[in-house]
Amino acid sequence: MLIQSQNLQAVAVEILLAAGSSGDEPRIVAENLVRANLAGHDSHGIGMLPRYIACVKTGELIPNQHAEVVIDEGPIISIEGGAGYGQVIGQEAMDVGIERAHTLGVCVLTIRHSFHLGRIGAWGERCAEAGLVSIHHVNAVGHVGNAAPYRGSDARYTTNPYCCTIPGAREAAPLVLDMATTVMAHGKVRVARNKGEKLPEGVLLDGQGQPTTDPEALFSEPPGALRPVGTYKGYGLALVNELLAGILSGGGTCRPETHHENDTILNNMFSVILDPNRFVDSVYFQSELDLTVAHVTSSPPMNPAEPVLIPGDPERANASKRKVAGIPIDENSWALVVNTAESVGLASSQISDLAQNVT
Repeated sequence: MLIQSQNLQAVAVEILLAAGSSGDEPRIVAENLVRANLAGHDSHGIGMLPRYIACVKTGELIPNQHAEVVIDEGPIISIEGGAGYGQVIGQEAMDVGIERAHTLGVCVLTIRHSFHLGRIGAWGERCAEAGLVSIHHVNAVGHVGNAAPYRGSDARYTTNPYCCTIPGAREAAPLVLDMATTVMAHGKVRVARNKGEKLPEGVLLDGQGQPTTDPEALFSEPPGALRPVGTYKGYGLALVNELLAGILSGGGTCRPETHHENDTILNNMFSVILDPNRFVDSVYFQSELDLTVAHVTSSPPMNPAEPVLIPGDPERANASKRKVAGIPIDENSWALVVNTAESVGLASSQISDLAQNVT
């Protein structure tokens, strides 16, 4: 089924309102989720809403929270998320960091105990729109791990994403490197399970530590584990993210002592946001950026139909396509969204009406 982005956003807003969000929060969360769908990252899109609302009901996710600055020492900022929606906490935190980087040239910022921050690329893109370079390291606490270290056979930490954005790398569009440190993001395994699809080889271990292509293995007992991207290199980056985000934020790391009774997602993030024009002349920065990107992407493609891209190009192509054609939602994922709406007192017919451009 295909649903137009504005209709999908309207569905999310109504569910969030019914679940206790107020003010600008329903719009901010819904826009962020749908932007992830538009970018082709359905793992971080509307499919996250059932888990969000379930955590609202258990008290693990607290609606209407805001970013609280707990340390302010000029270029050093630390923010407490208070288990609020990460879409709100992340946006407010980045706005603080952007303002400080414009004023001082750089801001080193941490966020602790935000509920799921969503697609981290969205925060890098927000910095890039302000003309700033940004680097983000993320970990998660509150639930058992879902990723195995290199040479390990069970989960010890989460997918621990890394993001770096550079403004103006593709005409007016930024370079956006946004990646899980596992071969595949946890949410993409969930999407494959909902679609009834097998995973590629090398993505997942089952609960006995053996390779498997069955996505259900990640959600079984004992649970399986995602494998690190690039073997020891991805594992090394995951561990760096775990330590920088978890320790410097004060939010904690993947040790069992930080697990919660309920399966929650509390993110910590360590970010560096900087004004490139404080380091080099703006003309030089843009010239070197343009010439280098042109040099790299002019490599003759192995397949003429697949030219060399830069990080961020696939998401922009997906967004252009999906804004017109609509966002594809598999039947199982849509059923979960409808069930979630009903769980907060909305009628399924109301949700169907909001998603009226379903084909």
